[in-house]
Amino acid sequence: MKRTVLYPGTFDPVTNGHLDIIERSCRLFDLVFIGVAQNDKKNPLFTLDERMELMRKACAHLNNVEIVSFDGLMVDAVRQYKVTVVIRGIRAVADFEYEFQMALMNHELNQECETIFMMPSKTYSFVSSKLIKEVSRCCGDISAFVHPAVGEAIMKKVREEKL
Repeated sequence: MKRTVLYPGTFDPVTNGHLDIIERSCRLFDLVFIGVAQNDKKNPLFTLDERMELMRKACAHLNNVEIVSFDGLMVDAVRQYKVTVVIRGIRAVADFEYEFQMALMNHELNQECETIFMMPSKTYSFVSSKLIKEVSRCCGDISAFVHPAVGEAIMKKVREEKL
């Protein structure tokens, strides 16, 4: 039986912090489903299809990753992809409070759903998708924080926004 896990998120955009967690998850699990969430409430910079394509490019070097999408409750994605473990990244105490509540709710909704919290390497502990977008909109250098294909896509979107 394969050890499988779901790593869900909006990934708008995928950062090197996300990739750090994905790569480490790939060493722990046989198959890592990366669940790109359709979450219009967050007013994403990229469409779902664009986020999935950027994730594919960023994870091209990994052979035990499958990029999938989901809409609605994460526990429904857990059932759909037949996983019982979810990986969630935590950067700070503020992340933990929210993630802890979500893990308890998900377990209540599906008692077979376990959550594993992973911290990114300290190099990426301050990186967030929101900060990446803010820095890029101010013409800051984001190359150390995202995959090159992601950086190019962000800069293209930023230029389009300014037109």
